[in-house]
Amino acid sequence: MNGRKIFLIAAVLVGLSTVKLAASIFFPNLRPFPDPSGVIRTLSLRGFIDPTNSFFRKLGTNDRSCASCHVESDGWTVSTAHLQQRFEQSQGLDPIFRRVDGANCPSSDVSTLAARTSAYSLLLSRGLIRITLPVPKGAEFSIMNVNDPYTCPETTATRPALYRRPLPATNLRFLPAIMWDGREPNLTSQARNATLVHTQPTQPPSSRQLRDIVDFETALFTAQAADNQAGNLAIQGARGGPIFLALQPFHPGINPNGINVFTLYSKWANSDISTTVGAARAAIARGQDLFNNRPMNISGVAGFNDVRGQAVVTGTCGTCHNAPNVGGSSTFSMMDIGTSSPNIDLPSYTVLCKDGTQVVTTDPGRALITGKCADIGKFKGPVLRGMAARAPYFHDGSAATLADVVNFYDQRFGIGFSAQDKTDLVNFLNTL
Repeated sequence: MNGRKIFLIAAVLVGLSTVKLAASIFFPNLRPFPDPSGVIRTLSLRGFIDPTNSFFRKLGTNDRSCASCHVESDGWTVSTAHLQQRFEQSQGLDPIFRRVDGANCPSSDVSTLAARTSAYSLLLSRGLIRITLPVPKGAEFSIMNVNDPYTCPETTATRPALYRRPLPATNLRFLPAIMWDGREPNLTSQARNATLVHTQPTQPPSSRQLRDIVDFETALFTAQAADNQAGNLAIQGARGGPIFLALQPFHPGINPNGINVFTLYSKWANSDISTTVGAARAAIARGQDLFNNRPMNISGVAGFNDVRGQAVVTGTCGTCHNAPNVGGSSTFSMMDIGTSSPNIDLPSYTVLCKDGTQVVTTDPGRALITGKCADIGKFKGPVLRGMAARAPYFHDGSAATLADVVNFYDQRFGIGFSAQDKTDLVNFLNTL
């Protein structure tokens, strides 16, 4: 650990000195980007952010790069606030606004500003990218009916349209599962398939380009570094920010019982609440304690209750978000918490299983990879760091704010949070 600390500090110092020598080429480590609750920063173990990397290069025919959908200021994904700014500034012509996957339907009219506003409504309102996956051969189910509010001819029972948030291209060391449905076996495969699908290239990316992208991504660690009320998140014993995150031990299966998941702000528990800063820090510490220790009865979660063989499990937020000081799952785990229930903004699919079970869902999730009915609606739990910069939340962007996320879980599991509990928990999540 001491050697790793020395390496990280050296990387930061080398990066800063390199930037002074070649400011026109490299971006410095730990650049501050404001977000609604404070400032987010990224540490690269390479010592700087290299904008000449293949991650930032246009590898296809539609002017896109990886960075079109994975933006440093948005925690290396995209936020709807910034998407709307990009749309307004470019009149809907920024590279992220491409019909192939940015539009609700790939055959939508985008010939005028009004048409583009309508065509890209899900990207603008929820930050969703459209993908299609076929129903696997030999699947235990078939899609019997499609209810598509966009009447898109490309959306069919054999190739359903799926609208999902781009996941952050950072903090990848903590990922047991790649993509919402865990379909990619490794990051090289993910980079290749993402390039082929989203950039519309004339030829596949080269091995060198893929290695360049993966090496760049796996060196990144991103976290909230400052809070509007509490200030610097790495002082007075606190361990927020990306440098401490990069030092965080991790291996698959670490902390399987979700015990004391977050310890970032334990030293703030006794802050002087007579001051504005002290009161904010105390609230964050209370929110961390709620995450770690507030009991809830978890029931009806496919991929969790059935795996444990218990209809009801008394747990905490950390039971599923159990990776220490990261908040993702420490194992390859897919669960259905109910976020793919039908809603008016997305197509819904009536799925008939061979055993006669019928399910209506907006996204079959992991089932489109395995072909198993038991996997309908299952997704992974994402890493929780950098959340303040990347609203909205859940795979379908259905939670506009972190308060909406907390309310969802409070209602879903009958936790009984008070108004103060909710405020404290949101304040804590905003510091991750």
